[in-house]
Amino acid sequence: MSETEKKNTYEAPPTAVTAHTITLNGDSEAYRAESGWLTLYKHEKPAAEMFHVFYETEDPNRASRPITFVFNGGPGAASAYLHVGALGPRRVVFGETGSPPPPPVTLVDNADTWLAFTDLVFIDPIGTGFSRAIPDETESESKDSRKTEDPIAEKSKEYWKITRDLESLAEFITSFLSKHHRWDSPAFIAGESYGGFRVAKLARLLQESYGVGLNGAILISPALEFALLDDSDYDVLPWIDRIPSMAGAAFHHGRVSSGGPEQSVSALMKSAEEFASAELTTMLIRGADLPDSTRRKTLRKLGTYIGLSAEELSKTAGRVTAQQFSRQLLRDRGVVCGLYDATITTPDPFPGRETYEGPDPTLRSLERVFAAGINAHLRRSLEVDTERRYHLLSMEVNRNWQVDIERHALESQIGATDDLRYSMALNPHMKVRITHGLYDLVTPYFASNRIANLMYLNDKVADNLSLVHYRGGHMFYAWAESRSRFTQDVSEFYSGASSRLR
Repeated sequence: MSETEKKNTYEAPPTAVTAHTITLNGDSEAYRAESGWLTLYKHEKPAAEMFHVFYETEDPNRASRPITFVFNGGPGAASAYLHVGALGPRRVVFGETGSPPPPPVTLVDNADTWLAFTDLVFIDPIGTGFSRAIPDETESESKDSRKTEDPIAEKSKEYWKITRDLESLAEFITSFLSKHHRWDSPAFIAGESYGGFRVAKLARLLQESYGVGLNGAILISPALEFALLDDSDYDVLPWIDRIPSMAGAAFHHGRVSSGGPEQSVSALMKSAEEFASAELTTMLIRGADLPDSTRRKTLRKLGTYIGLSAEELSKTAGRVTAQQFSRQLLRDRGVVCGLYDATITTPDPFPGRETYEGPDPTLRSLERVFAAGINAHLRRSLEVDTERRYHLLSMEVNRNWQVDIERHALESQIGATDDLRYSMALNPHMKVRITHGLYDLVTPYFASNRIANLMYLNDKVADNLSLVHYRGGHMFYAWAESRSRFTQDVSEFYSGASSRLR
């Protein structure tokens, strides 16, 4: 059998097509959902099945309607977080400020869905959701009992690399645009966390190597530079970026004062930004060279911002990890703060132990909500007929993620900001929005603020970049008020990013 014949005989799992209606701004809107797998090829042979859900309104002027490709991060996360958490037409229910509700999960029509102004394509990268690599026939049919590796997992590892992951998303997007005749639609990409890293790199790759012009790119709680995620005694930036978010969380929990009745938490966080950029930075840079009296003064001032004692802060010379802050801030109450949203707490199951060994009250506590929500939505509302397990957050993918960018051993810095700057010069019409939750200790908003100031954008494109942040954490859209504001702001962003909408 020829390679072409093998390609032609392969059949992806069946696609489910369903019709729905939703009330948006007081009007009933009809839309269709197409849930299925798009096949990726390698050397003309089927290599992987990428699951996605496509929402499309019944607009007679379909070509002029924007289309947005959405993914999450991890690496190893499926698109369910943005899908049923914020952007899709159905969403899971949280508490008003993002707390996880008691089970079972509840799904409701999402009045804040982006479907009001764009068609949506939620993509699950290989190894997440229902997306899988396709093993070679020789591997899948092997009867060798000594072969213990899972052929699908082994083949999937090809996609668990920075470059191949980006290429697979670009291949998906171009194939999708061709299949659905949407090459002439205004195109946007949106990603969260490591998905924000993907967006910044794809903004260059799609336009430079795949011919996909972008009207806009939305980076949600992005991790732009890996060096900022790696705490070290010999670096400074990771230690200062979290301080404003810590200050906001400490104020929320009543551990610090804003400085008077006339001052707001936003003023406190702005003051914390100035302190972290100046006095704290000086102390961390100078180290043992700094006079003891100055160090003690700086540590006391740091404590007034983040609610920890100078004695506690002196143990680590003012280098406060997210874990230390989350454990110590409310330890006298027997609870810990979330890393992804420091306003949310959970009881410490082992309060007497030196290190915290309990669950994160944000990411892990919300996992059951998203897992149940996406499974209920896909299998019931969208009628996806498959026995595959939906991998919401695959730690196998995360553990096996590889850096495959060719570089010298001493050139270790990995980031996406250069690609973003390049793409903005490549397409001076593309708009970029970076957005964070104020209480996120994992990808703090202040890091992106600093990075934006260091991009030194030309006057021709500087106005194309905007940063807007919201109350809440990494998934700030779990907060009802923030989700609503987010959608309103992004709707205006779309209006300005597409010439056809002006």
